[in-house]
Parts: sequence; structure tokens; C-alpha cells
Amino acid sequence: MGFFKELKLGLSIITTAIGLFLLFMGVIWYWFRSLKLGFYTDIINSLEDWNAYLFGIGFVILATGVWYLYSYIKHRKFLLKEIKTNKRSELLKKHGELEDAVKHLPSKYKKMLESKKEELRIE
Repeated sequence: MGFFKELKLGLSIITTAIGLFLLFMGVIWYWFRSLKLGFYTDIINSLEDWNAYLFGIGFVILATGVWYLYSYIKHRKFLLKEIKTNKRSELLKKHGELEDAVKHLPSKYKKMLESKKEELRIE
């Protein structure tokens, strides 16, 4: 799990791109068959009715990639915003939320939080 956590941003971007690729294959097959995009439409035409499955799989993969990307950005933004404070009381109020956010981010963010806790003398 730790390996995937370290690469969450990159993997979510790749997953989103693959999902879009597969989803567009299905969309082009069903609604834009006359569209010519070179090699891409050659692949689509050779797969024929399998594009229905690719459409569904692409939608699921796209939703998964977007969800993980959103989650990563949300947790990162929250952590970086809250870690800017120099007030011990504000950091203590959000301590539980910060610890939860750090669980979903790469280890460098945990180190950032630990150094801020040391700076403000929080255990």
C-alpha cells in the first residue's frame, strides 16, 4: 500500500488518461463511426462490438482515476494550507484532520507535518 501511496498522483493521472482513451473509443464507435482519426479509428473499427465493453470499462476507470486525483489534490491542498500557520492552537484544532490527510499522501507530507509539530512543540 505504501508504494502506491507514494505514486498516487502519477498513477491517478495515468488511470484517468487510460479511462478517457477507452471511453472515447466507445463514444466514437457508437456515435461518430464516420470520424477518421487515423490509427485510433483503425483500432476502434477492428474491435467492433467490443467497444461497448470498453465504453463501460473506460467509464469506471475514468471515474476511479478522477476520484483518486481529486482526493490527492484535496488532501494536499488542505495540508499545505493548514501547515502555513504559526499558531499552535490552530494546528491543535485541526490535528486529527491533518493526521488523516497525511495518511493519504506520500511520506514527504508526513515529514512536513512532523517538522511543523516539532517547530510548534506539539506531540
